[in-house]
Amino acid sequence: MRHIISVLLENEFGALSRVAGLFSARGFNIESLTVAPTNDPTLSRMTIVSMGDDAIIEQIIKQTNKLVDVVKVSDLTAEKHIERELLLLKVSVEPSNQADIDRIIDEHGCKIVDVSENTYTIELAGQGAHVDSLIEEFEKSDVSNILEVARTGVTGVSQG
Repeated sequence: MRHIISVLLENEFGALSRVAGLFSARGFNIESLTVAPTNDPTLSRMTIVSMGDDAIIEQIIKQTNKLVDVVKVSDLTAEKHIERELLLLKVSVEPSNQADIDRIIDEHGCKIVDVSENTYTIELAGQGAHVDSLIEEFEKSDVSNILEVARTGVTGVSQG
């Protein structure tokens, strides 16, 4: 099962590598990893997406909590939470397919952040499934070629 683990840790040199090292040392795969400072400049929030059953995730959380730089660890999947991912998608645009591309962009609530002679760069923030569905729609349609895909990975917080 997919789990989203939120780690609040001290914003110190090496803290990120110690947490990531814990995962790799135990053979746990990290599907995505995001980290950035919080409103408190001494703390960072790390969001890790990993696969595993509940026992494995519980073990990961216990071992992560033991690290000296870690302030708090929680499995967001186990509670009500809000998760988002950012996608930047560059597609080729020709006059013959521009209307279809614009339709797809509107249907998915995307924002065009850059326009050049033959390309659009599109921004979408949403749940991973929403991001996946946009990419799939472009892949299955004949309206454009995907030139580049850049995804941030998941970030999230508990609700309330």
